[in-house]
Amino acid sequence: MIFSVLTGMPLKDIPKEATQLHFVRPVKKELVEKILKKCKGLRQATMSKSCLARMPKKNIAMLKKKGVVVEIETRAGRPISVPLEKMQQALEMRKDYQSLREVEKVTGISKSTVHYLEKYSQRAKIKNGKRVIYLK
Repeated sequence: MIFSVLTGMPLKDIPKEATQLHFVRPVKKELVEKILKKCKGLRQATMSKSCLARMPKKNIAMLKKKGVVVEIETRAGRPISVPLEKMQQALEMRKDYQSLREVEKVTGISKSTVHYLEKYSQRAKIKNGKRVIYLK
């Protein structure tokens, strides 16, 4: 999984076993230093083109010096706020030819959302509480 990094976010929201991070906004040097100390296995950092342009060059150099690959990657759209377990349950029920209304009754996810998850969603971002988790 890829975890998002925002300005002013608490460091405890980033697990120490994280290998990939996505910077949503430019962050201060102190936060980058703390992240590098905490996440020894960090190998890749992604961010949008505009975030890379606004990120201090010292931060980028610090990441690269530690062996972290910095890449530009756009992750558009709002994260899906349905818990992963419920999403899997709803999709499994649809594979078993359950109607959208039946899935809605059992899972509590609206039929429109179930239809979206089944047909159109690429499910790249999931909201877990207040944290955004990026799926590969």
